Amino acid sequence: MKHAVKFVSLFAVAALALTVLAGCAPATATAAPTTAAPASTQAPVAAATAVATQAPAAATTGPVTQVTFWADWSGDRQGPIDQMVSDFNASHPTIHVNYVVVNDPVTKFLTASTSGQAPDVMIWDRNGTALYAPKGVLEPIDAYMAKDGVTADSFYSEAFREMTYNGKTYGLPMTVDARALFYNKKLLAAAGVTPPTNWDELEQDAIKLTKWDGNKLQVAGFSLSDPGLFSMYLMQAGGQMLSADNSKTAFNSPAGLAVLNYWDKLINTDKVYQVGFESGLGQGTDAFVTGQVAMMYSGPWALSTYEKYGKDLDFGIVPAPAGPNGDKGSVMGGFGMVIPSAAKNKDAAWEFIKWWNADSANALNFAKLSWNIPANLKAIQDPFFQNDPFWKPILDTLAFAKIRPTVTGYSPMEANALVPKLQLFLQGKLTAADTLNQAQAAGDKILTENNGQ
Repeated sequence: MKHAVKFVSLFAVAALALTVLAGCAPATATAAPTTAAPASTQAPVAAATAVATQAPAAATTGPVTQVTFWADWSGDRQGPIDQMVSDFNASHPTIHVNYVVVNDPVTKFLTASTSGQAPDVMIWDRNGTALYAPKGVLEPIDAYMAKDGVTADSFYSEAFREMTYNGKTYGLPMTVDARALFYNKKLLAAAGVTPPTNWDELEQDAIKLTKWDGNKLQVAGFSLSDPGLFSMYLMQAGGQMLSADNSKTAFNSPAGLAVLNYWDKLINTDKVYQVGFESGLGQGTDAFVTGQVAMMYSGPWALSTYEKYGKDLDFGIVPAPAGPNGDKGSVMGGFGMVIPSAAKNKDAAWEFIKWWNADSANALNFAKLSWNIPANLKAIQDPFFQNDPFWKPILDTLAFAKIRPTVTGYSPMEANALVPKLQLFLQGKLTAADTLNQAQAAGDKILTENNGQ
């Protein structure tokens, strides 16, 4: 099976969501998210780096509309985008798309929206829709969709919903991802265990897989390195992050307490993990690759990295294990394409994002080029995904994965109120009850401040 290199996150949703999961845009095993660069207040395009020259469009005697396309995907991630742009240009003689790599595209996009230099199309972390749509900087596309017969049911419903706000649609979903359980086949076989399907099995497997040498942890049975995954565990425990009307936090609940008690038991009673274990192995060390972590949550962005190790890393994937009452949960992340409200060539921009995302053949082509899961439902029915032992468990997880709440204040609430308290809990500096109480107080305040705008 041959695959292209993976893609990593486009950008963090402002500075507010740097530690929060993602999948909307999760961190990867081989690359960190692009570091935000200071925005230029004069010429944001000048701060961008132009990419490889595109193939010329077919000959035409009419005017050619120039479409500027921004993203921060560069290096090895750029090739599949270049190919898609080239294919579009070759088949659309009156439109020519120019791809421009832009560091910190959200900040530069906001500046450009007021300076007359906005791009026509952007790759967009969908989790930012609820944060930026209220600011009036994104163009609704409902009229375009109605005119061309593009419907929401062509896409993962959760991914499409994440591109909407207050009844309007602000772009088409492009890719989807979710966390599933990755496991080391050799370590599980040696321990005589099978991949877990629920929390109890996960705990028992992790105990048998863990190895200590005195006070030194040699192999962690299960990684608990990312407190940003709390919302996923909360789903598995039958809980929810916000109240029914989205005005308050709802994680300070029996389900939230069950999550923290489970984490506490794994770390402090079962001792299947030690806080800071992976980071203590040295920069650039991947504990899953080296066999020092037996099981962990990860996503499709890691596949190209792990598969290249071949027999040295014999790994498998299963859907995220269910919680104590059988509840399933994983967070769906991914990207979309949007048209800024200040774009100069909106009609041509729509043709581009429609061609890329609504046409299943094009969506599948990009998936094969980039090793991403397309948001287009017809595209994922291709044997490329359905017959692959690595893709299939992630697709099975996506079947029940949910997006984060589409609420303006959700990202800052999670990043600034909840995750810092969870970090203190994992370090043993807060009790479970105090963690939830303090995070609730801070989180409710952030929600009120943001949603009142």
